[in-house]
Amino acid sequence: MRCVTVNAPSQRYEVRIGPGLLGTLGEGVRESTGAKKCAVIAGENVFPLYGAAALESLRSAGLETCSLVLPAGEETKSLRHYGELLTFLAEKRFTRTDCVVALGGGVTGDLTGFAAATYQRGIAFVQAPTTLLAAVDSSVGGKTAIDLPQGKNQVGAFYQPSLVLCDTDALSTLPRRELSAGFAEVIKYAVLGDPVLFNALRDKSVDLPAVIETCVKHKAAIVAEDERDTGKRRLLNLGHTFGHAVESRSAYTLLHGETVSVGTAMICRAACRMGLLKEADRDAVLSLLRAYELPTETDYSAGELYDTLLLDKKFSGGRLHLIVPRAVGHCDILPVSQEEARTWLEAGLA
Repeated sequence: MRCVTVNAPSQRYEVRIGPGLLGTLGEGVRESTGAKKCAVIAGENVFPLYGAAALESLRSAGLETCSLVLPAGEETKSLRHYGELLTFLAEKRFTRTDCVVALGGGVTGDLTGFAAATYQRGIAFVQAPTTLLAAVDSSVGGKTAIDLPQGKNQVGAFYQPSLVLCDTDALSTLPRRELSAGFAEVIKYAVLGDPVLFNALRDKSVDLPAVIETCVKHKAAIVAEDERDTGKRRLLNLGHTFGHAVESRSAYTLLHGETVSVGTAMICRAACRMGLLKEADRDAVLSLLRAYELPTETDYSAGELYDTLLLDKKFSGGRLHLIVPRAVGHCDILPVSQEEARTWLEAGLA
């Protein structure tokens, strides 16, 4: 087992990575939360695969259990399903000494985490990611949220889990498209600050548990320094600013990782056209994204994407912080006005 400690200012916790860890879920929940009752929250595609094992592990550790299965897909991160989850917890008479487990991908983790943050002003929760994307990124760091019709992640809270338990055996059942989508976030970390990881990805000489550990270490270091996303943590938005606009425009028919890939490609093209990134580095990033079967272009127009971009929660005081690659392994945070953001967006289109 690999273990990374996240020293967030609000809470210290472990991210455990390795095969067969789902069987230790009960012990992990008991040790990290002290709870005696626990609810497993999972999507309809994940629960048939891992729900029984999760519940059995919890019961074996002496916890009282229940479960809620939700529809799959980004649409579940909604006010409706958020209310459904809160009502479920209330009907099951959960208290602040109890715990919820998010078993699944980013959608389940985001929704469950936000419900945990707000139910009775906060109860413990544990992340048990079953996708590569959730394992390397969304399960760590405490960003929880739901969407509004007007935009992605418009309602949320910073709320750290008590434990992240990443059973790498779960990755073996991922559809190929889901696995590729996860690599978009892995590539993000490589472009941000890890040329060694970038070269390993390019050579396809990667071991998934080691890759997850590397990405989690990068994120843990940033979260420890900037938990609430006011400074350095903004770097983790590489590819997300334009990517979220593409994701919203697609009505979530594209996976999050796929739109992060498009957004990363767009900002690399724009940075190159602005004279801030060498063509060789731009081409290396685009080539790596394509090597992992990820999209690098979009058919949406600059006007369509800009209208959606204006709703992005990252706009503050009329300014947006773009994460701009300057070389493979180095990115800058660049504040731009709304008008400048449109120029950058237009420059990023193929």
